[in-house]
Amino acid sequence: MPRLQKGSGLRFCRALGISLSAAPSECGKRTRLSNVNPQPSTEKARLRARIREELKAMSSEERAAASLQACARLEQQEVWRKAGSILFYAPLPEEPDIWQLLVDTLAAGKTAALPRFVPEHQVYVACAVQDIERDVRTGQFGIREPHESCVRISLNRLDLMLVPGVAFDLDGRRLGRGKGFYDRLLAAFHGPACGVAFDQQIVRRVPVEPHDAHLTCILTPTRWHSVAGPRAVLK
Repeated sequence: MPRLQKGSGLRFCRALGISLSAAPSECGKRTRLSNVNPQPSTEKARLRARIREELKAMSSEERAAASLQACARLEQQEVWRKAGSILFYAPLPEEPDIWQLLVDTLAAGKTAALPRFVPEHQVYVACAVQDIERDVRTGQFGIREPHESCVRISLNRLDLMLVPGVAFDLDGRRLGRGKGFYDRLLAAFHGPACGVAFDQQIVRRVPVEPHDAHLTCILTPTRWHSVAGPRAVLK
């Protein structure tokens, strides 16, 4: 095998655009680092920014129409029809508006719950809502939530959880807002968990970390997708 000529390593570094002031071992280290994939947290930040820009491009009329489509599609599903107790979410402007389904659930005599933030523990808990006018107020982060007088419900008593997010993929991965509140709820819930999204929020793959939870189904205005396999924390 022919020997490398003296100085060939430095010429190789120059070809890669690496400073000659770096030691040979450092040169190799920098070359390897350039091939490392971005950290999940970096990928998540980029994906959040991209999806938020796409959602901003939707008009209020488009969001309202898409929300009605999503609600109608959910009502067709067996898991919805069989559910006697459901954890809803209070939609933000950039999320599908499912509020009417909460109203309809109460009218049907079923149990409807919303997450309530507990500041001293920095977690959300599920609380039953019986009368929207009386029981719902603006809470932490400007999000509607049950009044403190509303009864807390064990997650194991719920038949279905509706979950908002920033992005989802069809393997049941979810990208939230980065605080981990829903990941903690999902970790304690063992029933069907449905991600609710606009079609613009569905991506090929959501970057995940060990604490990120897996959903059982995904709902958008144009599709209902059941995820194969049991819901679990992704490893």
